[in-house]
Amino acid sequence: MKTLTLIIFSLSLLLNASASELNWDNTKLKPLTLEEKHIIIDKGTERPFSGKYDTFYKKGTYVCKQCGNPLYKSNSKFNAGCGWPAFDDEIKGAVKRVPDAWRTEIVCARCGGHLGHVFEGEGFTPTNTRHCVNSVSMEFIPDSAKK
Repeated sequence: MKTLTLIIFSLSLLLNASASELNWDNTKLKPLTLEEKHIIIDKGTERPFSGKYDTFYKKGTYVCKQCGNPLYKSNSKFNAGCGWPAFDDEIKGAVKRVPDAWRTEIVCARCGGHLGHVFEGEGFTPTNTRHCVNSVSMEFIPDSAKK
């Protein structure tokens, strides 16, 4: 539990926000595998074209692997050919943008988990935005599973 508290504190500092500002309830965080921790906590990247959602196009909602926060609807997913799932819009308020030296990181607005990066001005879709997301950072909930 001390390790989890340290991770939460560190992420809060990195995101320049407190846990309460992130609407974080660490009692609901899912345990992560080593690979998931490497990507979600340590801000790693999965190999291109290796993620299970890269060429996956079913109807539903993509949620944060760590906290279950709904992130993207399937109707915003498109084939960018970049090797990672690409979305041109997020669910309002679900994703936080964190600029770094040369690009913009995207993280879950609830738990701060690393999702990937966002790029603008490429012209792939009318929104002119591409969220390049690690499959490992998400889970998929099909529309048929909703009640």
